[in-house]
Amino acid sequence: MVLDTTYYNKEHKPIIDQFVGESYSLWDAIRRGGVGSKRMIVEKLSPNLDHITNTTSDINYANIELRKRGVLIHITKGLKNYTWAIPFYQLVFYKTNFTSIHAQGKFIHFKNSKMFKENKSFFKSLMNEKIEFDQQYTLPY
Repeated sequence: MVLDTTYYNKEHKPIIDQFVGESYSLWDAIRRGGVGSKRMIVEKLSPNLDHITNTTSDINYANIELRKRGVLIHITKGLKNYTWAIPFYQLVFYKTNFTSIHAQGKFIHFKNSKMFKENKSFFKSLMNEKIEFDQQYTLPY
């Protein structure tokens, strides 16, 4: 689910909270070592997210916010902001020459730059959260 969050809309908060869970409290965020990534350069977006990309040669940036049952990807397009809410059960990572996140028939590719390397510990904690979430739904052998 992609929402235009350039301006505050009180209807968006309950929708996002129901979809990916509430945000962590300040104390929980400090205890976890942070729940947000630094901004990263977006290399490519899926065709159904093309309306978010800059039409000029500007660079698109995005950052990821960890929630209790999913993640929020905040994408900046010039002066507009978009938020893509992804629950953990739909979240898929791929790591090749770049890192990509896939969900809901959409994807985002992050450029392998210095900014991305600074987020290595964040991605590690994000993967641990996804693994913990998936383990509660494992089937017995």
